[in-house]
Amino acid sequence: MRALLRVSRFIDSVIEWIGSQMTWMVTLLILIGFLNVVFRYIGRFFNTQLTSNAIIELQWYLFSVLFFLGFAYIMKHNLNVRVDFLYTKFSPKQRAWIDLLGHVLFFVAFCILGIYMTFGPVMRSWGLLRDGSWGEWEMSPDPNGLPRAPIKSMIIVSFVLLLFQAFSEIVKNIAVITDRIAPDMIEQHPGHEIPAE
Repeated sequence: MRALLRVSRFIDSVIEWIGSQMTWMVTLLILIGFLNVVFRYIGRFFNTQLTSNAIIELQWYLFSVLFFLGFAYIMKHNLNVRVDFLYTKFSPKQRAWIDLLGHVLFFVAFCILGIYMTFGPVMRSWGLLRDGSWGEWEMSPDPNGLPRAPIKSMIIVSFVLLLFQAFSEIVKNIAVITDRIAPDMIEQHPGHEIPAE
């Protein structure tokens, strides 16, 4: 169990690092949006086009990346919305059992199914043809648009990160059930580490 908790701690630290980088992405997204609007108005004033569809799509792509990478971070910090009013009345071990069963029976299968179902379309977006050869990347239908393959790949990245975080949550829930860690250790905050037993 000690080795599994170390792996869980490593996964948590990677997800935490990704979450910390998202603040820079939000700043970049706002800056690009602001400059896009400013250049559009300046371009209208001088009757010229100072921006392009690539800038608009870059905003969409950054927002999508924030969305995709945020899933595992939300799961790590238990920030997802819970509609079960009974859950809050349960003891920490009962909540750990519910979370463990939910992750093992449903969430892991959901992530694996998501990876399986999106792998083919993502590879075709990169240019994989039916005969196994490679063609051109899928491009945006808009003039001066960006390639679609990199952003579609983020779907798979998102599912993989979710799967890793689900594994980490499973390990932590088992550790709570077996009294290896305290229940409050599951809801980690930055800098809060799981003991190695």
